[in-house]
Amino acid sequence: MNKGYLCLVLHCHLPYVRHPEHENFLEEDWLYEGITETYIPLILLFERLLNDGVDFRLTMSLSPTLISMLGDRLLQDRYIKHINRLIELAHREVERTRWQPEFQHLANMYLGRFYECRNTFERYHRNLADAFKSFQDAGKLEIITCGATHGYLPLMEVVRPSIRAQIKVAVSHYEKALGAKPRGIWLPECGFVPGFDELLKEAGLKYFFSDAHGVLHGSPRPKYGVFAPVYCKGTGVACFGRDLESSKQVWSSIEGYPGDYNYREFYRDIGFDLDYEYIRPYIHPDGVRINTGIKYYRITGSENKQPYNPCAAQEKAAEQAGNFMFNRQKQVEYLCDFMGKKPLIVSPYDAELFGHWWYEGVMWLEFLLRKVVFDQDQIRLVTPSEYLAENPRNQVITPSLSSWGWKGYSEMWLQGANDWIYRHLHAASERMTELAKSYPETGGLVKRALNQALRELLLAQSSDWAFIMGTGTHTSYAVKRTKDHLLRFARLYEDIKAGAIDEGWLSDIEYKDNLFPEIDYRVHQ
Repeated sequence: MNKGYLCLVLHCHLPYVRHPEHENFLEEDWLYEGITETYIPLILLFERLLNDGVDFRLTMSLSPTLISMLGDRLLQDRYIKHINRLIELAHREVERTRWQPEFQHLANMYLGRFYECRNTFERYHRNLADAFKSFQDAGKLEIITCGATHGYLPLMEVVRPSIRAQIKVAVSHYEKALGAKPRGIWLPECGFVPGFDELLKEAGLKYFFSDAHGVLHGSPRPKYGVFAPVYCKGTGVACFGRDLESSKQVWSSIEGYPGDYNYREFYRDIGFDLDYEYIRPYIHPDGVRINTGIKYYRITGSENKQPYNPCAAQEKAAEQAGNFMFNRQKQVEYLCDFMGKKPLIVSPYDAELFGHWWYEGVMWLEFLLRKVVFDQDQIRLVTPSEYLAENPRNQVITPSLSSWGWKGYSEMWLQGANDWIYRHLHAASERMTELAKSYPETGGLVKRALNQALRELLLAQSSDWAFIMGTGTHTSYAVKRTKDHLLRFARLYEDIKAGAIDEGWLSDIEYKDNLFPEIDYRVHQ
């Protein structure tokens, strides 16, 4: 008999970056890197587990913007060009390192991986969302939704229709893309304010996730802390709190596994290390050096980086997966005796940590899933829906306002570098509500313009732009995206009100910002 449950959650999200007006656009590489280094490695991991009869359980959010990009033909074609260029570079690297055996076996490793990525991409007809859907259909993966464009909901509270639109558009898009209604949602940045659960219930959602303090500071205090879900008072929507101990073991830059000296060094890439003329055909056409994904060094722990040893890294990943499992066993053993019931350990992570930032992360996850299934009987892997079905009686509380990220109360998305955006977003939201109420029924060009106005507003609301401004990386792009979408919305508003819609211009921005083809502007009421 197991003594507790482990719920592993991966949050998969990227902002909507698609620029058909440019042949090559630097920020589109975020998607291509995600596909090569995280999404395809996870798909191959799930395939291996299924083929070996491993009865695993995992929960994964797929944000609507990510699903939209994965299904976009333009971006699919561009990914093929991207991976073909990496294959060509890897072939050149195999030749260049022929007198450096410590590097040539790594060049061959990358070459094989790039071929595997291209083959997997084609095998799923270039739409990786379908691959993840197949694992959900097999009963091993539970896919949940997110905000439509990952808008940070607590800072939209002054215009509640925008929160409703972010949720309803997401649910509708999930159903269209994956053929079923989502049962749960990853609130963007885990941002929650009491009362949001009413909108989740209205959309048919059964549960969401919160950072630990969102549950621990709830009213009344939760009897079991974060080790059992709670139901929101008045709605019955379940809230799952993040376990800090298991998160820290993976996330912490000081104590976490990814900083081990045997692991691959993320910041030493041949795109920056090699001679400019040699690497120039494989970086950005403007001459900007970029990461290629080919990295030959391990973290080492000093400036004198040593060559990466995949075998040593694999051994370390297996050892640390065993350590993580052992710690969870001891954790549930103690909690089970203390609580008088089986505890639930909820361990959520950004999916891009696995494979992209932490190259061995997918390997570690595979070792962990296999070990939990075969090497012990104290912990059982579970999804939130399975847990709620087996444990329907839970405490009723009101979770508190909270987020994850810096200090846990929205500060990452509301600071000196980005606070200017909100007065403009709120004004646009109020105007969108005005439009939706003014045109309860319409068609033709006006309806197209109204739908596009909502798309532009949703894109402007993406929390990614505020986050990027806060971190100081790619700031000019984040500022430009925010302003572009707000200005497009403002023009659409004025044109609709004046009855003077420029169809040519509208068609152009419909082509550029083409997500959510089935969107209905009337959800913003």
